[in-house]
Amino acid sequence: MALLEARSLTVHYGTSMAIEDVSLQVAQGDVVSIIGANGAGKSTLLRGLLGLKSLTSGEVCFEGERIDGTPTNQLVKKGLILVPEGRRLFPYLSVLTNLRLGASLVEDKDEIERTLEDVYRLFPRLKERRSQKAGTLSGGEQQMVAIGRGLMGKPKLLCMDEPSLGLAPIVVEAVGRAIKDINEKGVTVLLVEQNVHLALEVASSCFALQVGRVVLSGDIATMRSSDVVKKAYLGG
Repeated sequence: MALLEARSLTVHYGTSMAIEDVSLQVAQGDVVSIIGANGAGKSTLLRGLLGLKSLTSGEVCFEGERIDGTPTNQLVKKGLILVPEGRRLFPYLSVLTNLRLGASLVEDKDEIERTLEDVYRLFPRLKERRSQKAGTLSGGEQQMVAIGRGLMGKPKLLCMDEPSLGLAPIVVEAVGRAIKDINEKGVTVLLVEQNVHLALEVASSCFALQVGRVVLSGDIATMRSSDVVKKAYLGG
């Protein structure tokens, strides 16, 4: 059984179709990437999966239970957590406060403290800057806070929307290493990413979107060898 399964999702914005008849699966323990050019429908698909955008048709199941139409706070309690595009931090609050806000639905206080230490081990710089206002950090450090905040909610599936956006190449590499570390610790990851090199580097399987439809999917070896991917995304 897939951890997350979407069947025949279609989403409209007004009369315009954003995604059409998209199906995908995310297996427990995997990193799955969704790639595509700007405007391909990647973020809309993710918003549809998480109930942040109403579906025109289709259904979404998480751990075998249908969840489309479920309030977002209930999805968070189930372990379905989003690291949003653009980070969406509270810039005038400290790094520590931003991180703790990610655990607002976690009831076990001891568990919160253990998870906070795990986040600090993953991103030591955040411990150094825990009292600093989040808005004063570099872009890469802010992305660390956004990822750390997501981890504070104890995700079973961590959904990441364009985590490399606007970051220098060396920072993108650090984000890639963090995704691998998070996955190795047992968290399944669904990554929406325009940076195809990053998406193929960290994932075990991948879906390619073009104009709101899945045009190719498969394991990473299949995707790397595909002429569609080479021509559209890798300059081949």
